[in-house]
Amino acid sequence: MTGTDQKDYYKALGVKKSASADDIRKAYRRLARKHHPDVNPGDKAAEDKFKTIQQAYDILKDQKKRDMYDQFGFYSEAGAYPGGGAAGRGPGGFDFSGFDFSGAQGGGAGGKQGHQEGGFSDLFSQFFRQDQQQAPRQAQPGEDLEYNVDIEFWDAIKGTTLRLNVARHEPCPQCRGGGNIGRGSVACAECNASGQVSQSVGAMRFNLTCPRCQGSGQLRDVCGQCAGEGRIYRNETVEVRIPPGAQSGSRLRVAGKGNAGQRGGPAGDLYIVTRVGSHPVFERKGDDIHMQIPITVPEAILGAAIEVPTIDGKARLKIPPATSSGKRFRLREKGVLNRRTNHRGDQFVEVKIVVPEVPDEASKAMMSEFANLNPEDPRAGLFE
Repeated sequence: MTGTDQKDYYKALGVKKSASADDIRKAYRRLARKHHPDVNPGDKAAEDKFKTIQQAYDILKDQKKRDMYDQFGFYSEAGAYPGGGAAGRGPGGFDFSGFDFSGAQGGGAGGKQGHQEGGFSDLFSQFFRQDQQQAPRQAQPGEDLEYNVDIEFWDAIKGTTLRLNVARHEPCPQCRGGGNIGRGSVACAECNASGQVSQSVGAMRFNLTCPRCQGSGQLRDVCGQCAGEGRIYRNETVEVRIPPGAQSGSRLRVAGKGNAGQRGGPAGDLYIVTRVGSHPVFERKGDDIHMQIPITVPEAILGAAIEVPTIDGKARLKIPPATSSGKRFRLREKGVLNRRTNHRGDQFVEVKIVVPEVPDEASKAMMSEFANLNPEDPRAGLFE
């Protein structure tokens, strides 16, 4: 029998045999866009390459086809021929005419040959009991996308609107997401419209149903702009509303702005993950705000009412007499509004006593007098 040599589909797509379905799909899209005849008019080498990667993708994208290809080095979609099969054909449309099975399974010639041929065919029949009609390519939903965005502290507190440049698959404008351009059927170049291709397994060569056209010899015209995927890769400006109260790790869903589906399938969603910048005064922990406020020595000793900044403006804080550095005060509901619970967090204020330099003698004399009047030692209990 005649035909082409067995092809290495993994090598054609430039992937390893252990490649995932996603790796195979990405490799196909990249190569199909590069070698499509519409992109390389008149380039016979690019056209042949496109045919090869198209055939490779048709087999490797389907797990059942891929399993059989991995085991036997080929795949056929054909089922048994009508009326029990044409002369010289076994299950799956194999052409055994002219092939001597007398040595198969170690048997002799003559009347045993028919039995041996059937036994050889039974080895493959479990893989080829499928209808000869080409299964329609079904719509596939688009993948979700996730983008990390950096936002300023105040934008997270008050909310903001961002305009993001998102790289995503969009429905192909030429074929409107269908993967073909609707020009009817064309002859399958893989099998030269014959419906069959030749594959070899070791020293044996078989005529198989063409995996590209499923034996029909005809193909729907593949769209040149999207290489039959029904979608193209583009950058799109997406306007995203960040609600008030967003924090680092907040995940916002934008429906329908993920990758477009294949062959008319629904689009995926876009997820925005926020990373909030820092602030020189405020530190945010969940819905609470933390900060330090400096106070003077007299304020710490005598007590005072001071103003402190909050995310809403100024607030009054009472400092009681004899306040030590590090003392924390709580301002209720002065934190961030939680949109889910509709409750606000608190603000925690830690005081820090600032000791001034005393350059003049009068101030030094006053401090000496203060020390004489207050002789207690705050470190007295450390050495007991």
